[in-house]
Amino acid sequence: MSHKPSSELVKYLEDKANEIRTLSIECTNASKSGHPTSCMSAAEVLSILFFNEMRYTNDEPRHPSSDRFILSKGHAAPGLYSAWCAAGLFDKDQLMTLRKIDSDLEGHPTPRLNFIDAATGSLGQGLSVAAGMAYVGKYLEKASYRTYCLIGDGESAEGSIWEALSFASYYKLDNLVAIFDINRLGQSEAAPLQHDMDTYRKRVEAFGFHAMVVDGHSVEDILKSLRRSQVR
Repeated sequence: MSHKPSSELVKYLEDKANEIRTLSIECTNASKSGHPTSCMSAAEVLSILFFNEMRYTNDEPRHPSSDRFILSKGHAAPGLYSAWCAAGLFDKDQLMTLRKIDSDLEGHPTPRLNFIDAATGSLGQGLSVAAGMAYVGKYLEKASYRTYCLIGDGESAEGSIWEALSFASYYKLDNLVAIFDINRLGQSEAAPLQHDMDTYRKRVEAFGFHAMVVDGHSVEDILKSLRRSQVR
């Protein structure tokens, strides 16, 4: 039975998504560089993960018990930084230093920052990292944390994404959530499958995943799908 989220929660998360959008535009405009559009398409996902779904603390973002988040499409780093800013980890003034020569906030995430689990930006690699973390959590640490990975549709054309799905399926990593952001566009042209969601779904299902196609800008739909993903 699906649980309908309250209207208050939906409105709160929609507002946070718009805050992430606004901050992403402001910081990329301040730096005169970056990838704001890739941040726009992921704003609701980031809002829901950071303000409702993931377990973490600003006092120690990489606490061993915290949920893991891997931004595989690392060029959307301004969106990730904006989410952390909105969550209160650092202030807006620091966010506005994005990509400056003396700023810690580089164009792509790096783990020298205390809130980044893995360096990304070399596209197609993030899900492999996330699958490794999920494997360690389930089989070695026997921990309860979950690992979330946000993947771009352009990078999903790379074989490493599908190798990671195969690995995760073989080891039954039910503590891993792979989220594909299908915004249709690559850097210079449309992504190969564009908005062919049925093909995406069938491919992911072929690797043994419980695939759900949702409107990436519908807070209610994303909340419901993440709730279903917790049923093991």
